[in-house]
Amino acid sequence: MRELLARHGLKPTKSLGQNFLIDGNILRAIAEAGGAAPGVPVLEVGPGLGVLTREVATRGARVTALEKDERLRPVLTETLAGQGVEVVWGDALDFDYASLPPGTRVIANLPYYITGVLLSRFMGAPNVLSATVLVQKEVGGRLAAHPGEDNYGFLSALAALHGTVRHVRDVPKGAFFPAPDVTSSVIRLDFDRERPAPEPAFLAFVEAALHHRRKTLRNNLRLAGYPAPGIDAALEAAGLRPDVRAEDVPLGTLRAAATALGVVR
Repeated sequence: MRELLARHGLKPTKSLGQNFLIDGNILRAIAEAGGAAPGVPVLEVGPGLGVLTREVATRGARVTALEKDERLRPVLTETLAGQGVEVVWGDALDFDYASLPPGTRVIANLPYYITGVLLSRFMGAPNVLSATVLVQKEVGGRLAAHPGEDNYGFLSALAALHGTVRHVRDVPKGAFFPAPDVTSSVIRLDFDRERPAPEPAFLAFVEAALHHRRKTLRNNLRLAGYPAPGIDAALEAAGLRPDVRAEDVPLGTLRAAATALGVVR
């Protein structure tokens, strides 16, 4: 990999979150966990030098890769030659994820600085069935957390509202070039497309409820602008104590409170 970068006069760009995965065993594990198989449509965000892309493509998957860094054009032309990969050049934040074919699976080493935004986009894309992604270990812990656990927050709730989360494995710093400052995790999210998508109003309510993790649900909702008398009545209707923290409340009970408050029906 160093030779490839040197030959093309390139260095990883920190501002783009370029930490290239170089451990072959982990590349294979990600492709396997992500469901890369003949004919499966796969989206990769940030292919970098194309090593994970190649691993997925050689398993017969139909790969679309989104890459922002135009400097990598000659590299990907070389490393992906003959693989049938479609490379879309541009910012992943501007891509229309609703345009993806049915049955798409995301398999990617996500840029850490936009992980949360991208995961939210995948969740909202009806044709994306799963996302198997490399993220910071801390983020992976938040994704998999349940109410009452230390890492539970809005990202945890968002993932649970759309499906299920499975921790696949941790990945040491030395598996990347250059090595990042933190340990990473491979996480697989499976999206339940039979389940109705959560309403924007309820998502906003949950985000407000979990905005300050150490404050009570009552105080968070007051800070979000909900009227105090209505909050108190809603908590009572949902069977919640006035001093309960939102991080300890199951999503079904939060929905009951939202319904009592008139946020959703």
